[in-house]
Amino acid sequence: MKKIEQKKKQKLDSIQKAAQELFQTKGFIGTSMDNIAEQAGVTKQTVYRYFESKEALFKSTLEAQRLQASNDFLDALDLEDATKALEAFATGFIERHLSAAHLANIRLLVSEGPMVPEITRAFYAVGPRRTKTRLARFFKDRFKIDDAQYEIDIFLGILLSMRMTVLTGLDAPPSPEKICEHSARAVKAILKLLDL
Repeated sequence: MKKIEQKKKQKLDSIQKAAQELFQTKGFIGTSMDNIAEQAGVTKQTVYRYFESKEALFKSTLEAQRLQASNDFLDALDLEDATKALEAFATGFIERHLSAAHLANIRLLVSEGPMVPEITRAFYAVGPRRTKTRLARFFKDRFKIDDAQYEIDIFLGILLSMRMTVLTGLDAPPSPEKICEHSARAVKAILKLLDL
């Protein structure tokens, strides 16, 4: 990579990191492009050179978080055995949705989403829509079900049922064993619902 490209990448990374931290601590509404520029150590014009709006920057931070995650749970759906594929997906999905960064994003959406719907749209464009589309293809390819949106919503709802008490601080995140057990039971429930 050329020196100029490296410098651009460093600035971009710095802006995204500053934005993510500020969005999660000060909120989307409470964070200005000036705040982001100051924290990133760049000018506001530099921030706008990379991102046309605060919404575009927010969406970029979500995408960066997705790419930085240790594993992509959607890849598990490529496993040959359908049940094992769903269980591996479920485990990775739960782990991702109980991560500190994800929980901070959910808290932000709950507190500010009604006032700033564009952050909710950005969030759904990066994550849930992609997940549901991939699951729909999996259900069609593996189980020959053309429209499984209802079943997918139920499946994801079961998987996310562990999140609320962690999100509100009532419980600590569950152990990996508990997550695997919950995943297996959720898969068993959805396969039963599908009559498979």
